[in-house]
Amino acid sequence: MSGGELESLETRLGYRFARRLLLSTALRHRSSVLAIGENNETLEFLGDAVIQLVVSDLLLRAWPEADEGSLSRRRAALVNARSLADKAQALGLGDLLMLGRGEEKTGGRAKRSILAGAFEAVMGAVFLDGGFAPAHEVCRNIFAADVLAPLDRDSGDFKTELQEIAQRLYHETPVYELLRTSGPDHAKDFESQVAVGGRVLGTGSGRSKKHAEQAAAREALFRLDADSSCPQASGS
Repeated sequence: MSGGELESLETRLGYRFARRLLLSTALRHRSSVLAIGENNETLEFLGDAVIQLVVSDLLLRAWPEADEGSLSRRRAALVNARSLADKAQALGLGDLLMLGRGEEKTGGRAKRSILAGAFEAVMGAVFLDGGFAPAHEVCRNIFAADVLAPLDRDSGDFKTELQEIAQRLYHETPVYELLRTSGPDHAKDFESQVAVGGRVLGTGSGRSKKHAEQAAAREALFRLDADSSCPQASGS
């Protein structure tokens, strides 16, 4: 990776590093090195906390009347592997990653988990290099439009979003149950339900068990939204 490529990335980030080695380390996947501490894992850990804090602050400012449950659902919709991988792609991180041969051969530059981790690591590097104020500004510029947008439940990984919300709000993991299957072998229909803490929150159907569970998770997310809008509902 050349200095020019790092400089171009700094331009896209809107931040110039005093210690550019931090940015280089943020792009070094563990598959490319043998020694612990030479890859981006610790920066990824730090960046995750930075992003969570900044997005939480932005959401509180953008939605001052929202309750804890609604804010948590918005944050989960913004800070997840799919969303962060998209941010990484927009910044061109995939082309800059330093990967081992195995990851290179298996398409590691396009893997959601690797891209999301690289984005978190870059945010962690900004924080270590310049402190919280620059990290807040970089994250704000990246997430500004998303924070103001309404929740989009027409597409996406509903199971992942529901799991993150359930663990954060209720310290529970969603439990899925296959209720029934019907139809001929070549065109089966599956119906599943999902419960959190013993409470059934959603049911859904689809042409596969996976699709049925996604549909059930989607209904559960809508139900949680409805609950949070009721005066007696509590997000804790």
